[in-house]
Formats: sequence, structure tokens, C-alpha cells
Amino acid sequence: MKKLHPSLWRVLVLGFLALVLSSPPVLAHGPAVKQDKKALLLVAFGTSVPKAWAAFDALDRDMRKAFPGVEIRWAYTSKIIREKVAKEQKKTLDSPMMALAKLADDGFTQVAVQSLQTIPGEEYEGLVKTAQAFAGLPKGIRQVEMGAPLLYSTEDVEKVAQALLESLPKRKAGEAVVFMGHGTKHPANIYYPGMQYALWEKDPLAFVATVEGWPTLDDAVKALSAKGVKKALLVPFMAVAGDHAHNDMAGKEDDSFASVMKKAGIATEPVLRGTGEVEALRALWVAHAKVAFGHLK
Repeated sequence: MKKLHPSLWRVLVLGFLALVLSSPPVLAHGPAVKQDKKALLLVAFGTSVPKAWAAFDALDRDMRKAFPGVEIRWAYTSKIIREKVAKEQKKTLDSPMMALAKLADDGFTQVAVQSLQTIPGEEYEGLVKTAQAFAGLPKGIRQVEMGAPLLYSTEDVEKVAQALLESLPKRKAGEAVVFMGHGTKHPANIYYPGMQYALWEKDPLAFVATVEGWPTLDDAVKALSAKGVKKALLVPFMAVAGDHAHNDMAGKEDDSFASVMKKAGIATEPVLRGTGEVEALRALWVAHAKVAFGHLK
């Protein structure tokens, strides 16, 4: 066998070394390990009333104080609200799906999704399904945990009833209060009569009436009239004092709470403040978020 010239050996060795050094060290070190990144996503229905955003601003402040250093983002479930805000206020709002996709694209591996709904109804169930769809996607978010809405457990109902009553303006003797909830055909509507019971245990002149569920406004008016009530505060039992509060509750239309009660001989005083503006109620949402975030591993 003919020996290779020394200079040729040198060329071959240098070429081999160049090839080895330029190749990625897959066999030596294995695939890169993805760093865990945790985030908190706050999800509300939304509102098109500019002043009502005060509730979301307050919730945002409390959440950031409770989760220092944690990435906190927002999403809104109502497409109608997102489109209206974009058109009228030139503000872009993310849907839960878009917000989760952005978090995944930004490398977040674990996300706690905190519902800012009042009850675990249709909006909440839809949010849960969306969150579940993003959990465990290849090269995406590997864990998603849901935070409960304001009312979820019996303890929640009792705490909310107490906080609602303690947050009211001072009433004169014989004056009542009617908390206006949204209401739904979903089975979770049962939380509203549950809240009514919890309120009555503490204050027999505190009532719940819903726009689209039960108890109804007629139920409340009959009970108020039976007790001889001549005046009642009207208070939204919703995260924000938005369209429902300004129109369905305090509006001048014939079918508004204020108008119907006036016809029944009951004077009203609206308190245009969402539950998100009450510190004690925000604390319950924060507590639910801490439970969800604590499950991220």
C-alpha cells in the first residue's frame, strides 16, 4: 500500500477537525432544556363604558401587588365588547385564545388563568375549555390552572354577602338594597338565590334581582312592597358598573329597575360601582388566583 504524503495527511486531519468542530454538539450535550416561565392571565367579560374600567384598574393593581415579578396579562371574553372598544376607544383587547397564544409564543410554560366572572356559568365554562385546549401543546404551554370566579364555594357566598353589605353607603332605617345580577339560563344561576339566602341571614332588607335569571325584579318588588319599603339602593352585582348598571338598572327606560320600582311606589338611589371596585371583593379574586398559581409546578 502506497503511503500518503505527509502534507496530504495534514490536509485530511485539519479537514476532519473542521467538520467535527462545526457540527452541533447534539450527542455531547443532548437537546436544550426549556426554562420554566410562569404567568398570570386575568380574564373578564369586558366593558365599553370608559368609567367602568376603574374596576379593572383596581383589580390589576391588587394582582400585581400580590404577585410581584410575575408576568400579568389581560383578556376579554366578549367579542362584541372587544370590537366596540377597538372602534370607539382605539384600544386593542385580546380574546382568551389570543392572549394564551401570545403567552405560548413568548415562551411561557405555565399559566394561571384567573376568571373575573361572578359565577361559574357559560362564560366561565367557555374559558375553561379554551384554557384546557392550550395545556400540554408540543413546544407550548405545558400547564394551565384555572382560578375560580367570585362565587364558587359556600364560603365564597358567605364572604361575598358580608362584603357587599359592609361596602354599602349608610342607609336610613327602613331603607332596602337591591343588588342587580346578570342572571342566566345556565344551572349556575342557582348562585343568585343562594346569595339571596346568605344576605337575608344578615339583613332582611337586602335583595337580589337579576336581569336574565331568577330571582327576578318582580320577585324583589313584591317582597319590598310586602315589607312596606319606600326607598332602596340599587347596586350592581357585577364586576363593573357598565351598560347593565347604567341602562337596565339606573336608566330611564320603562323597563329599567329604577322605573319599575318607581311605578311600584319605591324610590331608588343608584350606586354605580362594580364589585371590582370593592377592596374586600377584589381580595377574594386575588385569593382564588393564589390558589391557581400555587398549583403551577
